[in-house]
Amino acid sequence: MRSRAQHRFDPRALYARYGERVELWTVALILLVAAALWAFVALAGEVLEGDTHAIDQAILLALRTPGQLDDPLGPGWVEELGRDFTALGGVGVLACITLAVAGYFRIQRLHRAMWLMLVAVGGGLVLSTLLKMGFDRPRPELVPHGSIVYTASFPSGHSMMAAVTYLTLAVLLARVQERMAVKSYVLTVAVLVTLAVGTSRVYLGVHWPTDVLAGWTVGAAWALFVWLVTRWLQRRGQVEGEGEGA
Repeated sequence: MRSRAQHRFDPRALYARYGERVELWTVALILLVAAALWAFVALAGEVLEGDTHAIDQAILLALRTPGQLDDPLGPGWVEELGRDFTALGGVGVLACITLAVAGYFRIQRLHRAMWLMLVAVGGGLVLSTLLKMGFDRPRPELVPHGSIVYTASFPSGHSMMAAVTYLTLAVLLARVQERMAVKSYVLTVAVLVTLAVGTSRVYLGVHWPTDVLAGWTVGAAWALFVWLVTRWLQRRGQVEGEGEGA
């Protein structure tokens, strides 16, 4: 029979186990960020050398009606749906969503989480702009554009900012939720919306597929970095954690 001492709660042992799990999660996040950045750098190198042009062209043409480059595959409502999805990655829509979530954090008295979110999304926008200016890749002229565009092509700003905004908002919202089902739901919706935005950019002919892939990659890396910073700040008590707020 075990003695009462053996059944006694040992906070140091519990902290050691919990601390080990936290460190493993931290290492995993760092590795994911590094892997995403490496993938972006490798993809950018291939694009600059012109090695991706053939596959880019093949995918873009595969999404057009044979013999009619001005007609995307599918009926008219599919093309309209593509425009609807692409709008979800536009600056106006993303700004409205970001401000709406900031208002939610404000009402919930999660002030530090609110400012972290605003800085994270704003920083992602600056990074996207600088990358576009740096690479200055021309837009595809292979097919007519289904949406008005103004900036350079690589990486896709809509794809990157969708990943930056939706994934960052999902990460911060998930971090202040207690139920795992809610966390999973928020993150899943963010991923699906991000994928829909990027796919629509290729479907409308305004981006090469590698533009979108690069946008997803660097946007996801940024969101994972924000997740890492958020975890670190929450452990230090500088950002609200699960169940905190009004």
